[in-house]
Amino acid sequence: MCWRCVDERLIRRGELLLSLDFLERYDLELSVLNCGKVGRPYRVTYMYVVFLAVVRYLFGMPYRQLEGFTRALHRLIPRLPPVDYSWLRRRILRLDLRPYMSLRSYDGPVSIAVDSSGVGVCRCGGWVERVYGKRKRYIKIHFAVDTNTKEAISMDVTMDDVYDSEVLPRLLKDASMSRDVAEAFMDGAYDTGNSYILLRGMV
Repeated sequence: MCWRCVDERLIRRGELLLSLDFLERYDLELSVLNCGKVGRPYRVTYMYVVFLAVVRYLFGMPYRQLEGFTRALHRLIPRLPPVDYSWLRRRILRLDLRPYMSLRSYDGPVSIAVDSSGVGVCRCGGWVERVYGKRKRYIKIHFAVDTNTKEAISMDVTMDDVYDSEVLPRLLKDASMSRDVAEAFMDGAYDTGNSYILLRGMV
C-alpha cells in the first residue's frame, strides 16, 4: 500500500461525527416540507432537529441551554430560526440516539485535538465582491475532539474574524467539564503565549 493511501486513511480517522451537511440542504428540505402545506409553514427541518439532538446528547446540554444555542446560531446564520426548548424536547424524544451511546462510555483521561473549520452560509457568487470590494463572510466551527473515539466533546461557533487562539480557553473549559483531559494537540494557529500559559495551568 502506498504511503499516500496510508496517510489519507490516518487523516480520515479524525473526521468529526457531528455533520454540518444539513446546512447545504436546509433550504431544499424546507421547501419540500412546505410543498402543499396548509396553514403556518414549517421553519425547522428534520435534519436540523437531529443536529441539535446530537449536540445535546454529546455535550449533556439541558433543553433551555439548547434553545440558547439555537439563538446563537440564528445570529450567525439568520435562516436557522431560534427554537423553543419545550418544542425541541418533544421532537428530540421521538429520535433514536442509540448510535451515539457508546461515545460517552469512557470516563478515563483522554487526549483531545483542537481545530476549527470555516462554513459558508450563502451562495451569492462573486458579484458583490467584484463591484463593492467586500469579501464573503463565513462562520467558524471550533471543536475539541477525543482522538480515540472521534467524539466532539467541546464546540463553539464564531464569525471568521475571531482567531482560533481566542476560543481555546472556552473549548478547554467545556472539555474539562465532561472529560479528564490529559493532553491536547493543535496546530500553529494556537501558538501564542496565552495558550501555553493556559495549557500549563491544566497540568
